[in-house]
Amino acid sequence: MKTICLYFEIHQIIHLKRYRFFDIGTDHYYYDDYENERLISDIAERSYMPALGALLEMAKEHGKYFKVAFSLSGVGIEQLEMHAPQVLEKLQELNETGCVEFLAEPYSHGLASLKDEESFAAEVRRQAIKIKEYFGQEPQVLRNSSLIYSDDIGGQAAAMGFKGMLTEGARHVLGWKSPHYVYNCAIAPNLKLLLRDVNLSDDISLRFNNSEWEGYPLFADNYIERIANFPEEEQIINIFMELSALGIAQPLSSNILEFIKALPVCAKAKGITFSTPTEICMKMKSVGSLDVPDTLSWVDEERDVSCWLGNPMQREAFDKLYSVAERVRIANDPRINQDWDYLQASNNFRFMTTKPSNVGLDRGIYSTPFDAFTNYMNILGDFITRVNSLYPEEIENEELNSLLTTIKNQGDEIAMKDKEITRLKAKVEKMQAEEDKLKAKLDAAADKPKKAPAKKKAPAKKKEKEPKAE
Repeated sequence: MKTICLYFEIHQIIHLKRYRFFDIGTDHYYYDDYENERLISDIAERSYMPALGALLEMAKEHGKYFKVAFSLSGVGIEQLEMHAPQVLEKLQELNETGCVEFLAEPYSHGLASLKDEESFAAEVRRQAIKIKEYFGQEPQVLRNSSLIYSDDIGGQAAAMGFKGMLTEGARHVLGWKSPHYVYNCAIAPNLKLLLRDVNLSDDISLRFNNSEWEGYPLFADNYIERIANFPEEEQIINIFMELSALGIAQPLSSNILEFIKALPVCAKAKGITFSTPTEICMKMKSVGSLDVPDTLSWVDEERDVSCWLGNPMQREAFDKLYSVAERVRIANDPRINQDWDYLQASNNFRFMTTKPSNVGLDRGIYSTPFDAFTNYMNILGDFITRVNSLYPEEIENEELNSLLTTIKNQGDEIAMKDKEITRLKAKVEKMQAEEDKLKAKLDAAADKPKKAPAKKKAPAKKKEKEPKAE
């Protein structure tokens, strides 16, 4: 039986402000708060709220038959908390239907998986904790930023304990194979891979409102008919996209939500079900390993990472940022950590791309890729100076880490001794209380007056018998 895995991503770009060379060392705040609030509020109103409302309506109408999955970046959650908390509330309401699964992804929506395994693992753990706090779920499936995947990244995901991972059904990786099966990581067979159907997903997220597209207009019954006509053995249909596709990329006036709401009705008529990623990973067996030695993603025609790291500017910025990754972890300063999250976000490097793209790229305040590079490097220069200023710069990372580990161990030892002292004090106080109680009892016994011994009664004298008269 065929099943549809419908997944949406929620992430919000953190826009940097115009930051000039002369700001370095004097201004440590890097963000355009007005633009960030304006954009997230606009997306929430035009996309997230109506789209989630439609999905909630579908869940209530179809019950457990309808299933949908989401992932939210940590920085996206932070933006929603500040500027659009109603979106989180709607997600919680949707979660209560029991029809939703939440996935793990890197907290910053960054590229740490390409550079720093420890940073990548820490980000995923933090985001999973955030998901647990909001929705009570512990993610079992990982979705990397922009579906970035390789054999090595799959190995990292398996080491973190995930059952499965989402990635792109890229033609140059699949070859003659179909994305409509479950595969497994080549170096970690226990990690199952769910591959995005590129055409079915992009028909909705990119082409739905394009009147020049040969498939226009797209109707739900025709869409489901295409799925039903796949070979019988091709059972897994993965439709992955950003939630903002519903309302932003495809405006509400295009009737995109009516199309989405009609999918379960048409699917049920064809005997097609809906499943979450974890359900598929638990129920379906892998048909074989998928070899992905080179990194792939769901971006651009190449489906690789060249949109972020394809030119020397991008690679220089990327390498310089991660040159202080270990020192950021060692410092563990709250303000530094927040800036680290925002500066890692993949869009910072995407703005520097010189590649042509079929998908329009809004560079925001930047007029050219070089403009984006210059602004980012100015900010990065100030950030790195702040990181290095936390501890003497001449101390190497290994030496600094060793010193801080020693301090931490000493602190832990002191804390343990303090606990032992507290425990012994409590024990002494308890013994003292028992001793005082016993002493009071003995004193009370000593002060009690003694009773005089009872006198023995003298035996009664026998009366002498009087002589009888003769």
